Amino acid sequence: MDTAPGKIQQNRQVIFLIVAFLLSEVGSEPGRFSVAEEMESGSFVANVIKTLGVGVGELSARGARVLSEDKKQHLQLISETGDLLIKDKLDREELCGPTEPCVLPFQILLENPLQFFRAELKVEDINDHSPTFLDMETFLKIPESTTLGTTFPLTIAQDMDVGKNGLQNYTISPNPYFFLRTRTHRDGRKYPELVLEKALDREEQPELTLTLTAIDGGSPPRSGTAQVRITVVDINDNTPVFAQPRYEVQIPENSPIGSLVVTVSARDLDAGIYGDITYTLFQATAKVSQMFGVDPIFGDIRLKRAVDFEEIQTYDLYIEAIDGGGLSTKCSVLVHVTDLNDNPPELTMSSFTSNIPENSSETVVAVFSIRDRDSGDNGKMTCSIQEDLPFVLKQQFENIYILITEETLDRENKAEYNITITVSDFGSPRLKTEHNITVIISDVNDNPPVFNQTAYTLYLRENNSPAVHIGSVSASDRDVGSNAKVTYSLLPLEDEKLPLFSYISINSDNGHIYALRSLDYEAIQTFLFTVKATDGGSPSLSSKVLVSVVVQDENDNSPFVLYPLQNGTAPCNDLVPRAAEPGYLVTKVVAVDGDSGQNSWLSYQLLKATDPGLFTVWAHNGEVHTARPISERDAIKQKLLVLVKDNGQPPLSTAATLNVILVDGFSEPYVNLSEETKEQMQTDSLTIYLVISLASVSFLFLVSVILFISVRLWRKKRDTLNSGYFGPHGPSSGHFVDINGTGTLSQRYQYEVSLTSSLGTNEFKFLKPIIPTVQAQGCGKDLEENPSFQNTFGIN
Repeated sequence: MDTAPGKIQQNRQVIFLIVAFLLSEVGSEPGRFSVAEEMESGSFVANVIKTLGVGVGELSARGARVLSEDKKQHLQLISETGDLLIKDKLDREELCGPTEPCVLPFQILLENPLQFFRAELKVEDINDHSPTFLDMETFLKIPESTTLGTTFPLTIAQDMDVGKNGLQNYTISPNPYFFLRTRTHRDGRKYPELVLEKALDREEQPELTLTLTAIDGGSPPRSGTAQVRITVVDINDNTPVFAQPRYEVQIPENSPIGSLVVTVSARDLDAGIYGDITYTLFQATAKVSQMFGVDPIFGDIRLKRAVDFEEIQTYDLYIEAIDGGGLSTKCSVLVHVTDLNDNPPELTMSSFTSNIPENSSETVVAVFSIRDRDSGDNGKMTCSIQEDLPFVLKQQFENIYILITEETLDRENKAEYNITITVSDFGSPRLKTEHNITVIISDVNDNPPVFNQTAYTLYLRENNSPAVHIGSVSASDRDVGSNAKVTYSLLPLEDEKLPLFSYISINSDNGHIYALRSLDYEAIQTFLFTVKATDGGSPSLSSKVLVSVVVQDENDNSPFVLYPLQNGTAPCNDLVPRAAEPGYLVTKVVAVDGDSGQNSWLSYQLLKATDPGLFTVWAHNGEVHTARPISERDAIKQKLLVLVKDNGQPPLSTAATLNVILVDGFSEPYVNLSEETKEQMQTDSLTIYLVISLASVSFLFLVSVILFISVRLWRKKRDTLNSGYFGPHGPSSGHFVDINGTGTLSQRYQYEVSLTSSLGTNEFKFLKPIIPTVQAQGCGKDLEENPSFQNTFGIN
């Protein structure tokens, strides 16, 4: 008997599901699904792949999720198959109460790309509740003179089910006096009326007990019972009469407990106990009984609990006035609850991404829904965030918003955003809800290292110790983490022949630069190289900077005397006529210094002489002049010791020895000496040696010139190769001689010598450089091997 109705009910549910699924496919209307209440968790509802118009597997790839408007998720979506399942057992009475149909709206969210689908789930009622009476016993006092056909409304039963499963009919136990009639209120509730069909006789039967049964329409039907106890009383021919049959009042939802709702009033023309009236609630539901109370003597209706517009907007009360004789009458009271703005808006966050890469554009940060339980303007809402933020709110549906980035973000500009989502209603006063979220901008390697200088110049004194720290380069990166870790390296030069890495090394972690070996200023004055800074990002970014190393000179070279030659074998003799006036230029000490700057500034002084008062040396150019007239008593041979000193700290010096011969005069090409001088010179083999060696000296001089030119050309080629790498502007331009009277020559100065045609003077003729530069030691050696050349020519 129970199996067939169960199958019919199951078939009906299946048919309803199919119809609901087909309706969900129509146009752009929201998808509609149906399910019976009390189904177990995991029960199948529908497959949404066809409803959404997507392919199999696309739901999982696009991150499909189910969003509910309330905070509780009733459904779950299997994204791999598209099956929509019940998450928790559904109780229609708990979800919707007496509301029919019971519809739960929800959305299906596809995150990538973002797309919403609206849907509704209808929860079908099953007959899982029996009708119940609030009062299990009803007491009636009916006068025996009551006319036939008089009706007596009885207590009402309640059934939490709805529709056909709700209360359908009432029955009364068999009896000879009454039959039962089922009536319907304006709100659709069914109530029983007891109808008198046979006159009562108190003397025959003073009391009756009847059983009232309420039956619902379920399959199988459920029922509930209550007892009706009737007492037959003596005649009371006047019933109470209310001042008005219907009362209608409004109360705000914030009315305090105990406040007066309305006062009902009735009067009875009878006297005595038959005129005493008592007020009671009649056929009150559980909600009405909990919410309102009536004063039985005065008829004041007061609140027992706070009313809430969002829960119930209207209450329909029935008040019964009963006199002392048992006669009664009824009136209705309609209570309207007015809405107040007492509910702030609610925000439910459905999806939130707290970390966003800085190079992302139009990224969905959050998906949320809002609602307000108030109505009218009190329930209208607006949603906003702070101004001047690179984010924007977009409304997807009536109450669903998304927060997305408006522009590409830059972590180096701002790494964190505190966003306040404000939802406010339009009530008075306006209520608002704030929800704070923090968005962290993650780093992307979009900034190369930047050196703190556009170029670096480092200074290093020559003769440095190996591995000495000469300076540092520093670069910073605005990124963070490994993207900001900077390493340094030297870039190889285009010419692989230059041993840059044997000169310089750099610490890859801190940019400290070290000289690997001792440098010589006279060999290298400056050189350039490039440092590369690379960050640790992927892919890595880099930048370059040019570094110039300037080698600073130290006073490590003593002055070198070019003239007169100081070889210690055959001294150079300068001839001075005895007729020379004071100030006569005897000779000039020519010296050079391999250093530069003030280290190469030379000064001259007469340190020792055969006759200290006869000669003087000019301090700045090394010229030797006569200080007084030459007398006959002065020795023919004068020996001078001249000190040449540089300006370094500490100064270095060299001594030059000059031999001066005092003669009576000059002749060209021979020197005419006095008889005394001839006799003296004859005793000296030097004159004979000079005459004999003149031819050989000339030959050797020519050979020397050719050799010097060859050596010069070879060294020039070598210097061009070297200086092309280390000079700041290409090959070195060399050193130039100072001919402004200071007497200082560079180590590489080229000069030529010539004979003078005038007698009695030694003049120095400086011409354009035509003889290759040689090392000072080499020149001295060549001249030392030709003593006759030294005595015959004046060199400048």
